[in-house]
Amino acid sequence: MSTKTKTTPWSDVRAKRPVDEAAVADHVARMEAEERAYRLREIREEQGVTQKELADRMAITQPTISALEAGDLDRSCLATLKSYVEALGGTVEVTATFGNRRLVLSPLN
Repeated sequence: MSTKTKTTPWSDVRAKRPVDEAAVADHVARMEAEERAYRLREIREEQGVTQKELADRMAITQPTISALEAGDLDRSCLATLKSYVEALGGTVEVTATFGNRRLVLSPLN
């Protein structure tokens, strides 16, 4: 004896649970911030620099470095991010975008 299973089309399932686009955008933004922070940590680790050593170079606390590397880039001031990058020997380029027009604002002193 065969048993027939009733299937529901995907479009019907999605209609009952609409996507919250704002929530998706928030999650994507957070994921992107965490990825950028992870890349900074990778560079620091490749150079063999500890969070404490980097904090000392920047004259800030190690927990501040930890917060940056955990993805708190959006809440960090530009000067702190610039200091982080420069303490590892890098440079920061700041670009303002206005539609399809871009204006490079760096170097910032």
